Amino acid sequence: MKVSIIIPVYYNEDNLRPLYADIKEKFIEKISYDYEIVMVNDGSKDNSYAVIQELAVIDKNIKPVSLSRNYGSHAATLCGLNYATGDCIVCKAADLQEPTELLIDMVDKWKEGYNVVLAVRKDREEGLGKVFFSNVYYWMVRKMCLPSMPKKGFDIWLIDKKVKTVLLSLDEVNSSLSGQILWSGFKTAEVPYIRKARKIGKSRWTLKKKIRLVMDTMFSFSTVPVKLVSSVGFLSLIGAIGLAVQKLIAKLAGNIPVEGWTTLIIFNLFSFGIIMFSIGILGEYIWRIFDASRSRPPYIVEEDNESRDVRDDLKK
Repeated sequence: MKVSIIIPVYYNEDNLRPLYADIKEKFIEKISYDYEIVMVNDGSKDNSYAVIQELAVIDKNIKPVSLSRNYGSHAATLCGLNYATGDCIVCKAADLQEPTELLIDMVDKWKEGYNVVLAVRKDREEGLGKVFFSNVYYWMVRKMCLPSMPKKGFDIWLIDKKVKTVLLSLDEVNSSLSGQILWSGFKTAEVPYIRKARKIGKSRWTLKKKIRLVMDTMFSFSTVPVKLVSSVGFLSLIGAIGLAVQKLIAKLAGNIPVEGWTTLIIFNLFSFGIIMFSIGILGEYIWRIFDASRSRPPYIVEEDNESRDVRDDLKK
């Protein structure tokens, strides 16, 4: 039996040594089965990849991979899945905010026959702003996209080889890997934990990335946006018909004053706003179709162990 641990890395040079020490103390030294750690550098411009290579010298079970630029956590994790060879695969963040001992509990759940094991947050030691955004996001996902999403979400997950094969076959861009795992519908278990506050380094989880996550989730797993366009368009049509009937009756009754400019401008501006809003929603779908049709790879590997070994042999 072999367990693969995927760790996407983005500007985490200060976290990686404590992270490995934590994994070694709380996981590696307590298990009797084989393991590997796939560390994927997602285009970090600091010394993250150099630290990963140092750790790979210390522990031969670490697979260092570096992408050519920052493709995002989704792509970095997909890359890790391609390199993972374990019977089950765990994805863990590099920021030390999730207790590593969870991994043993998750593997034990997998042994019971579950295809997917989610480490579900029951609370989090973070600021009110982050907690508020997280709660709103997961509420939206539960109501509009994926009813099976845990109430407070999850960051760590475990899947078996069957689920890995499904995820790699989906060939989707601009999507959410956690959403794909839930969408796949495999037998799922949950392990609760409390998310810790970040103590080392600075989070790169910016507002722009949060908005992108919301959009990717909504457009990939929900019909709400396009239904919203249809609903707004229908209500606008009803309103326009009602206003037209009212004006026609007033005209026939001789109650229409010459000055109808204000009403006309307000109605035109309102209609124009609805049209632009609808075009924007539809444009998001069209962009995703176009992006997928180009068949560009979700990531490009710049260096891994194999390419480095070949280069070292040439130098000799």
